[in-house]
Amino acid sequence: MQQYQLTDFLPTTRKECKLRGWDELDVILFSGDAYVDHPSFGAAVIGRMLEAQGYRVAIVPQPDWHGDFRDFKKLGKPRLFFGVSPGAMDSMVNHYTANRRLRHDDAYSPDARHDKRPDYPSIVYTKILKQLFPDVPVALGGIEPSLRRLTHYDYWKDELRKCILCDSGADIILYGMGEKNTLQLCHELEKGRPMKDIRDIPQTVFLCKKDEIPGGISDKDIVLHSHEECMRNKKAEAENFRHIEEESNKMHAQRLLQAVDNVYAVVNPPYPPMTTKEIDAAFDLPYTRLPHPKYKDKTIPAYEMIKFSINMHRGCFGGCSFCTISAHQGKFVACRSKESILREAKQIVEMSDFKGYISDLGGPSANMYGMQGKNLKACERCKRPSCIHPDICPNLDTDHSKLLEIYQAVDALPGVKKSFIGSGVRYDLILHKSKDEKVNQVAKEYAHELIKNHVSGRLKVALEHTSKRVLGYMRKPTFDQFYKFKRIFDKVNKEEGLNQQIIPYFISSHPGCREEDMAELAVITKNLNFHLEQVQDFTPTPMTVSTETWYSGFDPYTLKPVYCAKTPREKLAQRKYFFWYKPEERRDIEQSLKRIGRPDLINKLYDGVRFQGNVNYDDKAIGSTPNTDRHTNKRGRKQQDQPQGKRRGYDSNRKQKSFNPNFQTGGRGRRRR
Repeated sequence: MQQYQLTDFLPTTRKECKLRGWDELDVILFSGDAYVDHPSFGAAVIGRMLEAQGYRVAIVPQPDWHGDFRDFKKLGKPRLFFGVSPGAMDSMVNHYTANRRLRHDDAYSPDARHDKRPDYPSIVYTKILKQLFPDVPVALGGIEPSLRRLTHYDYWKDELRKCILCDSGADIILYGMGEKNTLQLCHELEKGRPMKDIRDIPQTVFLCKKDEIPGGISDKDIVLHSHEECMRNKKAEAENFRHIEEESNKMHAQRLLQAVDNVYAVVNPPYPPMTTKEIDAAFDLPYTRLPHPKYKDKTIPAYEMIKFSINMHRGCFGGCSFCTISAHQGKFVACRSKESILREAKQIVEMSDFKGYISDLGGPSANMYGMQGKNLKACERCKRPSCIHPDICPNLDTDHSKLLEIYQAVDALPGVKKSFIGSGVRYDLILHKSKDEKVNQVAKEYAHELIKNHVSGRLKVALEHTSKRVLGYMRKPTFDQFYKFKRIFDKVNKEEGLNQQIIPYFISSHPGCREEDMAELAVITKNLNFHLEQVQDFTPTPMTVSTETWYSGFDPYTLKPVYCAKTPREKLAQRKYFFWYKPEERRDIEQSLKRIGRPDLINKLYDGVRFQGNVNYDDKAIGSTPNTDRHTNKRGRKQQDQPQGKRRGYDSNRKQKSFNPNFQTGGRGRRRR
């Protein structure tokens, strides 16, 4: 194994800068996460990319925002700008449960400490930097500002909030995957252009007066309802979001303009999808793949989860309505080359604690690698948010052969005993019947290879629900497709003498879901004898269709009303069906089924046949950012199956603690007004 020196990491202190012979820095990055020098951690990616271009860059991970702000002053003033990255996960999802209760750990902090970052680091860090260095530009990047680039609903404050530039005082947002826009910003500042004049970089957001909008307002721009109008009219906010989502998912997007506070938030269109050469370059940078030595003898849970995993692509064309991936990465899939993936696999093999097992060969959706439109000209004109819902686009090439090649190449490497697929798999892509029989045959081979060789006893499948209507709101395939996949899964297991399980994900209280839908879900999953280990309440997170529907009560695409379970009582009424098998829940469920006119389901649930599975309630918000990997869609931490009211975050006898003074709650998270 290669032994790394302190100078092999990006510097975090003035002493480390001096070891490199640096007296001045070009860019200083402030990160809400611990510094892990790995391509799954955003600050490391941006730092390494700037370093490769000759810039002197340092990272200040998790600065102390209390007291004298010494962490913000210790490296002095950068020559170009400060970069603020709140972290790989939205800070409010990181801090609070679906019931707005304080979490007790933070997967991106050493030893999972929960007090290493503030709420809204984008705002807190920027205000401190502007106080200390008012003449130095501040650029925001990462998940939090990307998803708050326009008017958005904030579940934790229960209010519409402005573009985050208004609250933070930052100069610009570098939204999405930040390699290209960050580098271009450096080049422009290097030329001597003042920050206030830099208005032409793609994939950025800035504020300016109406008469200062570059080129003025033209018919090529999309002018959204103003923030003030959205505050008055929920339907206006819903209508806005349709345009925001469509432009996030177009290859050639239009500029978005929104009036707020007597200025305009200007959202420049994103860059085209990265080429294979460009994405390879980002992953081939000289990462040590280790936490910074300052964390010696400490554990960073997010790193432990992904240290032996490989992310193979960016982007996702699934378009799930509760997911933010397309808003951040776009729907077009950008793939690494097989050579780049193999180079990373060889690096993993050389790690001292590697035991021969790669935990994940994945991406936002594991089996989208190598897939794109057959006719790219048609893709350039398309504005569908999903390529596979309600039906798989006939222009989509669903060939799994490139994936098979990579699986086999990685498994053939000396030192690799087995590679697993830990990311979610889209079974609708596997089941799709192409007009090309070769593609269909490869899909069968892929399914067999996946189930036989790449499942570590359990295959995670994001079913989300059983109701066709609710799945429609979620933009997920119908449940009958899952039955088809399960038959394949069971057949391969029987043929190969395996005893593997399917682990399904389910969501309660999603917009459009009613109590009756959850009751039917309970019956169906009971009959399948599922081990329900990943179940959650829907939690609204910024910039998703589901969140905008939940907040406004309207479908952003049809503007028709949609039922949403909002109160703690309504949510609990749905969630309890996950735990129907518990004796203490039976009486309440039977009464509820009579109340909603479905007594017929009582016998189907309680027919004397014992349920063999178990349920762990996971209160990590779905559709937010991943909690283990900047790129993949692995979900949250599991909780043990404990009695209702004793699960963490649901103890009604424990007084609430909160970082956030904006809500004071009592009982089961009910707001006091």
